[in-house]
Amino acid sequence: MIEDPDRCYQAAHSKDARFDGVFFTAVTSTGIYCRPSCPARTPMRRNVRFYASAAAAQQAGFRACLRCRPDATPGSPEWNLRADVVARAMRLIRDGVVDREGVNGLAGRLGYSVRQLNRVVTAEVGTGPLAIARAQRSQTARVLLETTDLPISHIAFAAGFASVRQCNETVQQIFAKTPSALRARVSHRAARDRTDGTTQGIRLRLPGRRPLDVASVLTFFGNRAVPGIEASDGTTYRRSLRLPHGYGSVGLRANDEPDGPVFVNAELHLSDLRDLTTAVARCRQLLDLDADPVSIWEALRDQPLVGPLISQHPGRRVPGAADGFELAVRAVIGQQVSVSGARTVAGRLVAAAGDVLPGPDGAVTHLFPTPAALIELAQRQPATFSMPAGRRRALVALAEAVGRGDVVIDPGADPAELRASLVRLPGIGPWTAEYVAMRALRDPDAFMPTDLGIRRAARTLGLPDDPAHLLTLTESWRPWRSYAMAHLWSLPSAQAPMAKALLTGTPTKGRAA
Repeated sequence: MIEDPDRCYQAAHSKDARFDGVFFTAVTSTGIYCRPSCPARTPMRRNVRFYASAAAAQQAGFRACLRCRPDATPGSPEWNLRADVVARAMRLIRDGVVDREGVNGLAGRLGYSVRQLNRVVTAEVGTGPLAIARAQRSQTARVLLETTDLPISHIAFAAGFASVRQCNETVQQIFAKTPSALRARVSHRAARDRTDGTTQGIRLRLPGRRPLDVASVLTFFGNRAVPGIEASDGTTYRRSLRLPHGYGSVGLRANDEPDGPVFVNAELHLSDLRDLTTAVARCRQLLDLDADPVSIWEALRDQPLVGPLISQHPGRRVPGAADGFELAVRAVIGQQVSVSGARTVAGRLVAAAGDVLPGPDGAVTHLFPTPAALIELAQRQPATFSMPAGRRRALVALAEAVGRGDVVIDPGADPAELRASLVRLPGIGPWTAEYVAMRALRDPDAFMPTDLGIRRAARTLGLPDDPAHLLTLTESWRPWRSYAMAHLWSLPSAQAPMAKALLTGTPTKGRAA
């Protein structure tokens, strides 16, 4: 599970925050497990054990450190990088599938038996899916205890526990404190910041890894915000969420602490608190908070085309998606139209077929339409689609395929299978399939050589823009081509002289843009 414990110990001794969430350190003399960057004095090597997950440390009998809170670390970037069954299982567990459907449901989604799945996950992570989900429930319970005034009985079921007793025993075992004691130790400031439990509102901080350029991701979303389901005021991005047990909305705002961990402030409003785990997972995916920017920078910094761009902005992330079907629909709408035009068309569909939120969050008033609602709208009011007939047929075919289960766009989907199932649909080509895999499944190696933005960036940098040349050029960028694309998208044509000088070392003429 941990191939090089001595290297792990060196990382923990140097308090290297890059490894938070990648592995966990457990101290046999105290019975506590920590994140590698825990500020406590590093114990002697012979007293330290290393685990691939918090759940494995808990399974071995260690309790969470209340100083560094290892349960609140960013997730391992490995699960986004890989597409095998373990990585897909970890993404589905993070999305709350075990809480909703049990291990049987998780195994069924992946096409494995429960016994097979337990064996392969335990071999990689050190414990099975049920223990991983249990660790996630305890984290959800702690967040609710510290951020709301909900009764503990409500928190137990909201976190996914089968009973209050099970919640009490798990929290006691993992944190060495009862739920009441955990709530009591919260600082006065945190207590003042608690939201009223009757509003189902929760304020929390979503941790990420440095460097993290949250503003660029929020700006990306703000520029593409669809009226009704999204809104941005320049600092806070808000959107609605369709969740397994109901609906919700979230406001996201950067909170970069210069001398400490980097966080994103999130204010969630949920119709059912059982959806907290899923909502948090989707917000993290939306902002790409589990990425490892240092590994990406080290892999691409020597590449002559994108290396200087990444060195200038190493914290840039790939914008994700809160809902796979929504993203696929918006990708089809956006084919060969401007960003503003795509926003307008999508906004009309939302207004005509989206569910109205009972409690609007400012300008966020609707949920994105379901596949069934889009199919009905196409039959009832085809003029609402405001697009060529071929593209409307593509949207209907997509909605029908998702409704039947022929196309699955969720965290457990295999990127290669998703691409194949999408391009089989009429009107959907490789660009759309690649774009959906990149943003909905967080595939780090997606690349669209025919993308207009990429071809424009190539011309800006003085390179041929034909797709075949771009594919050959980007082979050395694997497996991080999605991140290279994000940097190329950010390169405006107006900065061509500056960019060319940056990459070639030649001076610019005139004033830099």
